[in-house]
Amino acid sequence: MLVDSHCHLDYFTEAEIEDILARAAAAGVGRMVTIGVRMSQAETVKALAERFPQVWGTVGVHPQSVGEAPLPTVEEIVSATQHPRIIGIGESGLDYFYDKAPRAVQQEGFRRHIRAAQATQLPLVIHARDADEDILALLKEEKGQGGDFPFLLHCFSSGRKLAEEALDLGGYVSLSGILTFPKSQEIRDIARDVPMERLLVETDSPYLAPVPFRGKRNEPSYVAHTARVLAEVKQVSPEELARITTENFFRLFQKAR
Repeated sequence: MLVDSHCHLDYFTEAEIEDILARAAAAGVGRMVTIGVRMSQAETVKALAERFPQVWGTVGVHPQSVGEAPLPTVEEIVSATQHPRIIGIGESGLDYFYDKAPRAVQQEGFRRHIRAAQATQLPLVIHARDADEDILALLKEEKGQGGDFPFLLHCFSSGRKLAEEALDLGGYVSLSGILTFPKSQEIRDIARDVPMERLLVETDSPYLAPVPFRGKRNEPSYVAHTARVLAEVKQVSPEELARITTENFFRLFQKAR
């Protein structure tokens, strides 16, 4: 079984969801996590996770969305996790590529999500784009002040330093369809060196469809294509890669056990 550790099921229409989940099951994708990007969306995420037993959810505010509404307090984030199907926090982090919110606001939002992860010990799903140095600085600072917390660098497309230092901090790394792109050799080289016990796979659907579907709308069933490429990179069978990444998922997202 494969787990799509990061998708956005609420971006699909209601009429599509059951067919999308059926195609995922046919591709061997038995579980998936639909990710929160705004606190106002939390009830939708919870409803999807309640409706479909193969779906879990997270709650949080994406760095591109932190300027749209007042930042939630740490207590509000923690409260939103008190649902049996909510197994993580985020996605949160920093995005200096689009810069849709002031960087100071992004950083404060990221700090609050880290502190909620420390309080709950639920994994923090981290979005990092063109912000490697600040991501690392805030992770280290908050860990030093508030202690350890589990986290995942989602849709990894950053530099080697972020991967290596995040691993040193106890983090995990998730690979998306970007891994399959012809020009992504640097990402494949980094993935080759990430310990097997710290790797997950995801789609980030409906975005970033892997080869051979690049440019089309992504969906959870396509995580099998990313997993196949990752298996080649790690020089293991697809079956072994599925087993290991699924074990890693449940080790990280312990509430899903």
